Amino acid sequence: MKTAQTIQLLRDYESRNVMFTESDGSWPIVWERANGVHVWDAEGKKYLDLTAAFGVAAAGHANRNVVKAGQKQMAKLLHAMGDVHPHVRKAELAQKLSLLTFERWGQLSQGQSLKAKVKDAPPGATLKTKNSKLKTGKVIFSNSGFEAVESALKTALLATKKRGVIAFAGAYHGLGYGALNATHRKIFSAPFRSQLRTFGHFATFPTQPAELALVEAQIRKIFRREKIGAILVEPIQARGGTNIPPREFLPLLRKLCDEHGALLILDEIYTGFGRTGKWFACEHSGVTPDLICLGKALTGGFPLSACVGRADVMDAAWPASTGEAIHTSTFLGHPVGCAMALAQITELEKLDLPARSAELGDFLLEQLRPLQFEISNRTFQIRVRGRGLMAAVEIHLPNGKPATEIALNAIKGLLHRGYIFLPEGEHGNIISFTPPLTITPPQLSKAVVELKKVLAADEPG
Repeated sequence: MKTAQTIQLLRDYESRNVMFTESDGSWPIVWERANGVHVWDAEGKKYLDLTAAFGVAAAGHANRNVVKAGQKQMAKLLHAMGDVHPHVRKAELAQKLSLLTFERWGQLSQGQSLKAKVKDAPPGATLKTKNSKLKTGKVIFSNSGFEAVESALKTALLATKKRGVIAFAGAYHGLGYGALNATHRKIFSAPFRSQLRTFGHFATFPTQPAELALVEAQIRKIFRREKIGAILVEPIQARGGTNIPPREFLPLLRKLCDEHGALLILDEIYTGFGRTGKWFACEHSGVTPDLICLGKALTGGFPLSACVGRADVMDAAWPASTGEAIHTSTFLGHPVGCAMALAQITELEKLDLPARSAELGDFLLEQLRPLQFEISNRTFQIRVRGRGLMAAVEIHLPNGKPATEIALNAIKGLLHRGYIFLPEGEHGNIISFTPPLTITPPQLSKAVVELKKVLAADEPG
């Protein structure tokens, strides 16, 4: 079936407001297949994917080992019974996520402590270390990212008995009725406001060190006025525009949560699993959350997400089951998703993709930074930023206003040239780079060259 036929079927049978189409048929393309860093459309045209399909394909589209794991599991056990009769893969993945998060963070923390003792010890001193048991994590599995956020919000309420949540301007935590309270853009929440019981309170998301004092004052004011059980934050805002805070930001939030008896929830649905050059973005500032929300790259392509919390927090919040779980779903911890997640994590480890992301991220920024001087002109200006393989080219007018039309024209022009990009930010004036972590330097360079050509022409095609 060709593109035009598929689009027409969707117009006829899919609800409006899901798919955007251009009247001339230039957007969208219809994906037929994908492999590695490439996508082919219904007409057989090949594209270089700079999105990893919303960051999902971290180990490459249709990674052979991930696909094989899914196929093998599908042939053996296609479905289990969520919260009733479990399966082996769910148990293995829960343990693996604990090892990757709280147990590994505890080891890193002890390692840093030991290094500090070695550095400060006098010559010949005997060092003693406390052999304390490492903290573990416990998991609630879900299907989509916003469901992991909902699990975290419920956990915070049960653990603290405080309904309020502090989130940040530009935040995107999903569109479920709970998550909507912490998603900042009104376009998502305004139509449903009459049914929302608002418990989210917003502070500024800082991008400069000078803003930290203001943010701290805002948060302290909210804590004084409201009963706050959690701070929910993306370590780097993705859909908000690849907004990167100062490294002191997360330590500040950790301190404020500790002072006020609140939980720190990190939404790493987009930034997790190597995207920013570390396994998780919080590791750039050495902060351990109370709860972390994971999804997207977790499986490489199967709907599965997870809320992982410190075991003591989870045990304090959630009562033991008496036969009826108070938070569950039919497909909880789906066996195929769990099998693919275990294979995906193995691929990330085997190929050392978080480290590769850090290295290629530096390379990408080196390629992009000249655009700020070579392409910026009297019509528009360019700013570049990024961490790991999560980078942004922000386009704005000389007066500082978003150059939305120029950015969207560039993305459409790149699509015609065989490159898939997405706009980010409230105004859609930010061109984002979140390619598969398996992409090569020449492929990144080629994409930047084409971006430069399109921006220089300031017209699609």
